[in-house]
Order: sequence, then C-alpha cells, then structure tokens
Amino acid sequence: MPVYTVHEPPRRDSEDDLIAHTARFRFVRDGFHFWAFVLAPFWMLRHRMWLEFIAYLLIVGGITFALRSFGIEETAGVWVALLLAILIGIEASSLRRWKLARRGFENLGVVVADDLEMAERRFFDRWAANPDAGASSMPPSPAPFGRPAATAPSEIVGLFPQPEARP
Repeated sequence: MPVYTVHEPPRRDSEDDLIAHTARFRFVRDGFHFWAFVLAPFWMLRHRMWLEFIAYLLIVGGITFALRSFGIEETAGVWVALLLAILIGIEASSLRRWKLARRGFENLGVVVADDLEMAERRFFDRWAANPDAGASSMPPSPAPFGRPAATAPSEIVGLFPQPEARP
C-alpha cells in the first residue's frame, strides 16, 4: 500500500480561509517514480525543481567529462546513465520533500492509503476530527500518521539505570 507524507505550506498573510489554506497542502508519495526514472530532467522541470535540475545537469556534465577524459568506453557511459536514472527514480520523493522544506512547508506526518484521493480523505478526516487544533498543528493520533507519543520519564529502554536511583 502506498505511503504519503503530508506537507503544510506556510500561511499567507492575506489568507484567512482555512479551506483555501488546506487546498495548498501537498501529499508526496513515497517509493519509486517511473517518470522520474525515464525522463528525469523533464520530471524535475514539471515539478519546478530548479536547483535539482541544475545539479542534475552539472552531475551529468561532470560524469560525461570525466569518462571522456579518462578514455572510458561509451558503453560504460550508458551504464552510468542508467544507474543515475535509477537513483533519481528511487530518490524522487525525497527530492520533492527537500524542495517543499526549502519553501517553508512543514511535514505533518504520514498517511497510508491506496491512492492519493484516499490519502487526502484519511488525513483530512483525522485532521478535522479535532476542532481545537489550528491549521498548523496535527491532532494527537495513533498510526497511520503522526509522531509517536512521548514516553513517561520512568520508562527507559536498554541497560540504563533507573531515574532518581541512588548510586
């Protein structure tokens, strides 16, 4: 079942409507992205990932220059390009999350669902269930999303001494 991370954008000064704010939430599917694997530069441009696109061009240019300067066969270049494409396909969701973090989006948690629509429905059903929570706070919730609850200070895992114990 696909896993989605939920990202809340920073509030706009002119934005008073909660519905308009929640419409700008981003759900990023975790996992392999086929189109990022096949057409990495176009995929980056489609998602407005300018820094990633420039870094991709510099990496491809540097690898091409290095392979030619060392006189390595062209078949090795094909293998390197394939490995780079696989890497981008695997890390595409991480690149999107990095871009959203740079733009000030806050990671609210994780949702497990069959598709994007179901992920949105699950997230907003849980999010709307707590009317006291503001737009930038998640209600306390168990899995499938949210941070784990803090443990009591007396619950220590491992080979540590008990709190407030006398030596």
